[in-house]
Amino acid sequence: MCDAKLRESSLLCKTRSRGNVRTEHANQAGRYGLAVKPITLEGIDGYAEAHSTPPPPYLAAVAEETRASFADAEMLVGTLEGRFLELLVYVSRARSVLELGTFTGYSALAMASALPADGRLVTCEVNRERAQLAQRHFDASPFADRIELHVGPAGKTIRTLTGPFDLVFIDADKGSYVDYYEAALPLLSERGVIAADNTLWSGEVVGDGNSTSAVAIRAFNQHVLDDPRVVCVMLTIRDGITLIRKA
Repeated sequence: MCDAKLRESSLLCKTRSRGNVRTEHANQAGRYGLAVKPITLEGIDGYAEAHSTPPPPYLAAVAEETRASFADAEMLVGTLEGRFLELLVYVSRARSVLELGTFTGYSALAMASALPADGRLVTCEVNRERAQLAQRHFDASPFADRIELHVGPAGKTIRTLTGPFDLVFIDADKGSYVDYYEAALPLLSERGVIAADNTLWSGEVVGDGNSTSAVAIRAFNQHVLDDPRVVCVMLTIRDGITLIRKA
């Protein structure tokens, strides 16, 4: 009985300690104005990034200009997720990729770098200023001939596409995730994968988080889980990324 109580007390202390670390980490993010708060223990993301291959110069240039030009630069997928997306394209041997939400082009370039020479990546961005920055970096990269940038609402663009796509990366407005998913699924190749970003939304999906985006992401997560047409796995990479394939 005493041993059981000691183990229970020890577990409670560890849980509280982890909670305090997460709370402090979140508070730090809030103080620095970051929209994407850490969902792992303090230092883990930095350690993982430090032990991943650094980005090549063309991606470093995108990140540098984005941080200098945009207040919402934290929307960059960054080194860790960029490498993950690149390797996802590489191991799946994808030849065609659709991206919904270009931002300034970091993720598109990361994925395009793993495509074969005759591969193609279609990316959609609603904001013209961001799209112009992305296009400049696409043109300056070794992969300009693989990337096709569409400027305008992703929902409208996707209706003009025929597919099939081996990988669809969803990272646009969160309130439209279910619509993007439903539009993308019929365009997915037989062994294709949908990757949906930000599916943990800074941890707000757990508990009573009721921001507009948290509510939308929570609804999307449940929608995918309840869909008998697919199989999914949610990963705790950066802000959460869910991989989805046809059942």
